[in-house]
Amino acid sequence: MSSNLDPAIAARLKRSADGLVPAIAQQYDTGEVLMLGWMDDEALHRTLTTGRCTYWSRSRGEYWVKGDTSGHFQHVKSVALDCDADTVLVQVDQVGAACHTGARTCFDADVLPVSTPVEQPGTAGQ
Repeated sequence: MSSNLDPAIAARLKRSADGLVPAIAQQYDTGEVLMLGWMDDEALHRTLTTGRCTYWSRSRGEYWVKGDTSGHFQHVKSVALDCDADTVLVQVDQVGAACHTGARTCFDADVLPVSTPVEQPGTAGQ
C-alpha cells in the first residue's frame, strides 16, 4: 500500500512482517500509559499530519481514528521512535477513555503479581 509518509521517516522504520509497528499512546502530562495500537506507514503519516491518532485495525483490516466513533479523542502532542525505530511513542491529550472497554487505560484491569527478590546480605545498593 502506498503512503504519503516522509521517505526519510519511512526508511528508518523497522516494521513487522505485516508492515506494522506498535504504537504506544501515553498521556503527555502525567506519563500514564493508555493503550497500544498498530500503525503502518499511512497511519503514522495521518497521525503526524492531522494531530489525531490513526491506527490500523488488524482485525477489521482498516484505518480508524481514535475518537471518531467513541468521542474519546487522542490529540497528538508529540511522536517519537524508540532507539531501534521499531516502536512509536505517541504522547497525547486523551479525552475520555482510551480503552475500548470504557476504562481510562487498557493497563489497569489485569495487574499481575510480581515477586520481589529477597535481598542478600551485603548486596544493598549494588
